[in-house]
Amino acid sequence: MSKTKNQETRLMKHAIAVAAAFCAAVFSNPSAQAAGDPAKLPDLTKIVVPFSPGASNDVFGRALAAKLAKKLGGNFIVENRPGAGGAIGASEVARAAPDGSTLLFSSVSFVTNAATEQKLPYDAVKSFQPVAVAARGAMLLVVGNETPYTSAAQLIADAKKQSGKLTYGSAGVGSIGQMSAELLNAEAGSNMVHVPYKGITNAVTDMIGGRLHAMITTPASVSGPLDAKKIRPLAVTSLQRSPFYPDLPTVAETVPGYSVDVWWGVYAPAGTPKPLVDKLNAAIREVSAEPEMRALFAREATEPSDMDTAQTTAYVNGELLKWRKLAADRHIVASQ
Repeated sequence: MSKTKNQETRLMKHAIAVAAAFCAAVFSNPSAQAAGDPAKLPDLTKIVVPFSPGASNDVFGRALAAKLAKKLGGNFIVENRPGAGGAIGASEVARAAPDGSTLLFSSVSFVTNAATEQKLPYDAVKSFQPVAVAARGAMLLVVGNETPYTSAAQLIADAKKQSGKLTYGSAGVGSIGQMSAELLNAEAGSNMVHVPYKGITNAVTDMIGGRLHAMITTPASVSGPLDAKKIRPLAVTSLQRSPFYPDLPTVAETVPGYSVDVWWGVYAPAGTPKPLVDKLNAAIREVSAEPEMRALFAREATEPSDMDTAQTTAYVNGELLKWRKLAADRHIVASQ
């Protein structure tokens, strides 16, 4: 065999080896597989819930995963990654490949953490692409039965008159309960003093016992005491009246412009193709509106959202800016 022929043979073998390696890489890499179709989902999508099993984040996340698997095909699984107020799970998603294989399902705490935590291992804006807001609704302003207040106006007036004398409780520094009450202080010109608790249950116990004046919290967290008439609801925090509490006024009827929602959202790693994000957004909106999901969300006095991808991104970023400004103005810093 001639020297030229040997060179051609070696080149051919090398080309075949390179082609084989390329094909192996393509078919073993979900991102490469999806390169031809940017809206293609991988065979397996993991939804990270950054809290322990059993709570609303977990219940909603698992129900959504099951619905998405049925709607889109493929496998959707939930993995709980609790710790650091949700930062551990969020960090895992921030580091994941932007190919739809890993998503984050979290509550409004995603933005309140970003507003109050100083050393998060990710950037809440640059590390994620908001996909959809699955559900949102009002919180409740409640007081203990030992207090004389029957309206938000009475509570706020007394909090101004007795500056620093009235207390409000929350599940901890940087929680949505604290942020909501501090926003009320800021916009109403009142001065209720924060009492942080390790979990909302202890705050409710102190409120029932007459040791705590007020609290802003989720309806589900106080449903038992409310039903038993052990505490008193004064108002809802949403801008419009809640369909779940139609007879309760809004805080905004006393403090114009005041508005706080509790909500749950889905996020993808930054860089996830827009067609894939849009596909997920459309599917989440559709399944969230189904009767079973509506009934599930109603347990938290929330309703499905219908925001598209652009509206979701604007909403999440607006929430982040709102809470970051409040944290800076009110000097709210969560411990690490």
